[in-house]
Amino acid sequence: MLFSELKSKEVVNLRDCRKMGHVTDFEFDECSGVIQKIIVPGIGGKNWKCLFGCDTEYAVAYQDIKQIGPDVIMVDVP
Repeated sequence: MLFSELKSKEVVNLRDCRKMGHVTDFEFDECSGVIQKIIVPGIGGKNWKCLFGCDTEYAVAYQDIKQIGPDVIMVDVP
C-alpha cells in the first residue's frame, strides 16, 4: 500500500467509536524499514483553548491497528 493511499483513510478508535482524523505521517525503523507508528493530528476538541491553536496529535503504534479497510483504519487505543 502506498502512503498516498494510507493518508486518505480516516482513523477511528474502536474503544469509543470516535473519529481521530486522517493519517498525515508515519514513523518507521530505519534499519528494517518497518512502520512503527502512524501520526494522526487530532480533530479540534471541545476545549476553549483549542480556539487559539490546539496541537493535539496522536501517535498510534502499529500493533494498535486492528484493521485497514478501503476507507477507514480501525485502531484500539485508550
